[in-house]
Formats: sequence, C-alpha cells, structure tokens
Amino acid sequence: MSNSIVTISFFRYGASASKWWAFRQMGLAPAQLQKVKGLRFSKMLGSGGGNGFSIWPNFGAYGLLGVWDDEVAARDFFENSPTFASFRQQSSAWWTAFMRAAQAHGQWDGQAPFPVNEPYDERRLVAVITRATIFPGQLLRFWRFVPSVSRSMAGREGLIFSLGIGELPIIQQATFSLWENSQFMKQYAYQSPQHQEVIRRTRQLGWYKEELFARFHPYFAEGNWDGGGTPLDGYL
Repeated sequence: MSNSIVTISFFRYGASASKWWAFRQMGLAPAQLQKVKGLRFSKMLGSGGGNGFSIWPNFGAYGLLGVWDDEVAARDFFENSPTFASFRQQSSAWWTAFMRAAQAHGQWDGQAPFPVNEPYDERRLVAVITRATIFPGQLLRFWRFVPSVSRSMAGREGLIFSLGIGELPIIQQATFSLWENSQFMKQYAYQSPQHQEVIRRTRQLGWYKEELFARFHPYFAEGNWDGGGTPLDGYL
C-alpha cells in the first residue's frame, strides 16, 4: 500500500502588497514546486469572493494542494522550504491539513493524483475535494446555478470549513469542504434540493470536460486561522 499523503494549505493575505505578491505566485510558484523532492502532484489554487463560491475572485485567499511520496517529504517541505516560508511570511493567517485518501474517482489534468491508502470510515472526519473543467459552451448554464448551491451550503449541520477554489477563473473550479462525518456530508449532497438540481443538470447537459471527486480522512492540522488554531482544532 502506498505511503503517500495529501496536504492542503490555505493562506489569507491582508495588505495590498501581499495580495499582489500572492497573485503573482499563481504563475511563479509551480516551477519552484516541481523541484521539491517527494512532491508528486501539486496545484496552486485561487479562491472565489463572498463565501468562496463566486464567479468573482478573492485576491485575499489562496490554497496549495500537494500529494507526497510520504509524510517525511511533506514535513521537510513545511519545515525547511524557503518557498513555504515565504508563503507564511507574506500571509496574515494560514493553516494546513494532512490527509490520506479514502476514495477517489475521476482525473485532474489527465491524472488520477490521489492514491487511495486509507479505509473509508463514514464515522470519521471527512474532507471532500470536487474539481471540474467546464466546457466553454456550458459556462453560462453552470454559473447560473452556483449562487443557489452556495447559499444552501452555508450553516449546514456538521460542516466545519468550506471554500471554493480553482486554478483558472470561471473555467477550472473546485471545492474543498470539511465535515464532522460522512452522514452530514451526504445529507447535504443528497438531500439539498439545490445540490440535487446541479447533479441532475450535470448528467443531463454534460457540463464538464473533466471531473474528479475525492474523500479524505484528515489526521493532523497546524497553523493559525481566524484568530487562533485551525478549523480542525477540537476534532483531531
């Protein structure tokens, strides 16, 4: 069984100079990340405005997704990498979750990036990543439904943290969410009328050129967000 782990880090930037620096990293950092030992897959991610699920970008919040050969490689990066140190220094808040993949379906840039190496347990904490590349001809139809789905997610029972993320504005979109357990996550996914409508439209209209759905079990978190600790404090 693979020893690989998945990490996702989020950074918040306040000052205008820091926001500009962070925006530039979307183009500059990937070349640096390709040189990191043990990092087999990585993505720099922007976020949406409002509560994160918006056609308008949020220049004050960014993410970094990584798939690692093992935890040793990941920790070496977070503890010793000048690249990660610069992200921390420029940000006003940051946090990182360490996770193992429990389920994964689909592709990201033609790859299946998340080796499944953890038994899926519906009682445990679960993190979910959904990601899609939208056909240009379907963009208007897709984005018409995003606001209602976004509003339906706010305040859901069992939801710990969520953010709309993506590589390219409008076209390449993803979501990251954390739930107390899979029961709460499924209640939203399968009982929310707005979310069910999106699923139905996706099957009917074929919105996506490429899509991926993955579930993870987080086991460690570090950083400082919203004035203290991480969103997973008290859960791990």
